Amino acid sequence: MIKTCIIGASGYTGAELSALVQGHSQFELAALYVSTTSQDANKTLGEIHPQFFNQIDLTLQPIEEDNLSLLADNFDLIFLATPHEASHKWMKQLCGKKAVIMDLSGAFRIKDKHTFAEYYGFEHQADELLDQAVYGLADWHQAQIKDADLVAVPGCYPTASLTALKPLQQHGLIDTAHFPIINAVSGVSGAGRKASLNSSFTEVSLQAYGVLGHRHQPEISDYLGTDVIFTPHLGNFKRGILATITIKTAINVTHQHISNAFQQVYQGNPIVRLRNNWPKIDDVVGTPYCDLFWKLDEKTGYLVVTSAIDNLLKGAASQAMQCANLRFGYASHLGLVNEQ
Repeated sequence: MIKTCIIGASGYTGAELSALVQGHSQFELAALYVSTTSQDANKTLGEIHPQFFNQIDLTLQPIEEDNLSLLADNFDLIFLATPHEASHKWMKQLCGKKAVIMDLSGAFRIKDKHTFAEYYGFEHQADELLDQAVYGLADWHQAQIKDADLVAVPGCYPTASLTALKPLQQHGLIDTAHFPIINAVSGVSGAGRKASLNSSFTEVSLQAYGVLGHRHQPEISDYLGTDVIFTPHLGNFKRGILATITIKTAINVTHQHISNAFQQVYQGNPIVRLRNNWPKIDDVVGTPYCDLFWKLDEKTGYLVVTSAIDNLLKGAASQAMQCANLRFGYASHLGLVNEQ
């Protein structure tokens, strides 16, 4: 069994990760940690998240920052469901030891330090680890993940967007003179568990935010290989992301070209589902799936693709588990999907 701990376990993503590890046949959920200032310290996960009551009785231990190196030598696998600043601060102590690190924050996703500072608001101080980190887009970077000791698990919006766009980019179907336009709506759980007026369910209606300046825009552009216009929206529902993407296709692209691109990449993939109608958030909430559907106007060359995921699962916890599966030699969907 792969001895595993989760740091930042009391948040929405950390709790989902805890349940996935607990139910996995090859991973042992050995410890859960929170920050020393957390009000959840010394409580059980079931007290914080009653849906896991009597399923996970581990105590949420306050993390000892001075002993992170010892922690990394005691576990085979550590998930960091922590703020960007904490992952950045702690990574030097955690890396280079026994544990493989799966970081769900944004601290090691963007390779360019100047871009990182612009969008995250602080200077990156771990050049060597930034170079070492592998981007954990699990349905695309399998070979790199299998050899990685530090995986930067993608953001939820980039996961939905890149899963839809990369087959088109790979097959040369995007007109590079026109930026793909991504409009994506997320539930309020994407803002995390900490109380905030901006993400309070009674305050949220439906609005755009981070317009032309959201930190996921350079992440999507970097790993797609072309610039995009990305506009996130916050909706008054708990969880899920629906991304609707408009693309100007290259000359003479047909519906068959589009279909072939998606089929070639995702045929046989149990996580990415190619739908025959427009997906909705209810189709994917509580699941590890990404659902895709598209329509091409061959007269104008404009293509619309919709991508639906659960932001806490495919956009975070279950993708992190896909990465862990790959890193330890298992099928990426093990413990996530029961194939018939």
